Amino acid sequence: MDTPKWVYSEQVKEHFMDPHNVLEGKPDDFDHDGKGIAGSMQCGDEMLFLIKVDKAQEIITDCRWKTFGCASAIASASKLSDMVKGMQLEEAYQINANDIIVELGGLPDKKVHCSVLGDKALRAAIKNYYQRIGEPEKIPEDYNRLICECKNVTEKDIEDVVLDNIRDFRKLQEETGLGTVCGQCIDEAKQIMQDYIGHYFESRKQKD
Repeated sequence: MDTPKWVYSEQVKEHFMDPHNVLEGKPDDFDHDGKGIAGSMQCGDEMLFLIKVDKAQEIITDCRWKTFGCASAIASASKLSDMVKGMQLEEAYQINANDIIVELGGLPDKKVHCSVLGDKALRAAIKNYYQRIGEPEKIPEDYNRLICECKNVTEKDIEDVVLDNIRDFRKLQEETGLGTVCGQCIDEAKQIMQDYIGHYFESRKQKD
């Protein structure tokens, strides 16, 4: 019987086999200032991210995470936890899935969506931190423009579908209902979808 081939980069293998900054025990066992959760157990993937913050400088000094996801989710969370230590909150909030994928040396296309959990959970933790200290006005605004008013589909919704490895516009419509009422948003939505496909998939293949 042939031995299954490892399809991930050495970076992914390293962080999967020996993940960094994993939460041991319960969330309250780690003295954290912000807590964020992304995903759900019903969908099979869930990520918890905890941050410790230097309040004077607004720098992440330490963090812990826990996930019930796959190898990609584990590796991406481990890498992200290394990336954000010593980083300003504002800068950490801007980290996206593609940043993590690049640091890991790439992921198989069908596993790209797994890397989204970490950055979403991190942003939720940063929001939670500002809420805890009574400064919600410091929470950065998310860019989430409404594209389909009829079905309330945002640009972020389109991005999330692409990150689930869906690149066919009809399937996008099946997932979201976008453009199925008046249809005025279809041309713009198609362009946005292609832009995200190029950003997350085609640009990485060109670099490879």
